[in-house]
Amino acid sequence: MSDSRALSGAVSGLKCDTENSDTKEEEKHKPGTEDSQKKMWEISSLQEVEELLYSAPRSCRHGDEVWPHLYLGDMFGLWQLGITHVLNASHGKLCCKGSDDFYGTTVTYYGVPANDLPTFDLSPFFYPAAEFIHQALTSGGKVFVHCAVGVSRSAALVLAYLMIHHHLTLLSSIRCVQEKRWIFPNRGFLRQLMALDQQLQDSGYNELQ
Repeated sequence: MSDSRALSGAVSGLKCDTENSDTKEEEKHKPGTEDSQKKMWEISSLQEVEELLYSAPRSCRHGDEVWPHLYLGDMFGLWQLGITHVLNASHGKLCCKGSDDFYGTTVTYYGVPANDLPTFDLSPFFYPAAEFIHQALTSGGKVFVHCAVGVSRSAALVLAYLMIHHHLTLLSSIRCVQEKRWIFPNRGFLRQLMALDQQLQDSGYNELQ
């Protein structure tokens, strides 16, 4: 995976094709160009993010591997994947209650009681969820992130993980996941992810190399 950033833990065969877009981005900011004094990239507008989401084919299975050993899906996609860790973004909702009876006692579980509503503030869970995924993957685990359908709540947390731990921009994170699965976080979650993108940029965390 490129995104012109160092990405730890990636394995061959599961890479995001972001080279073309990143090459164009780098060309815009070569020394001596008109934009050379601007920030390394500009935060995307909500319209641009939604257009990218709409552009992807609308097809997904119960579970798709969107990053090495990281699966995104609905609440039915767990059993055939050899999963060791589960992040449930709809904890306590309907059938997604997060009990040992549901997941089994051998699975390490983390529940996020999110509602799939634009008014729900998912942002307090971005860093804890990203750390749960990161710790699981670095310990050799296989992580399944799900909600009821696997396109909004859980997808937003996977995007946050890629932004926080792999230094991808929001648009690059979306493109990466879209290569494996159709996603569409609600508008409120997208605004919160855009704010995260801005925070990471302002802190210098997501710098082009």
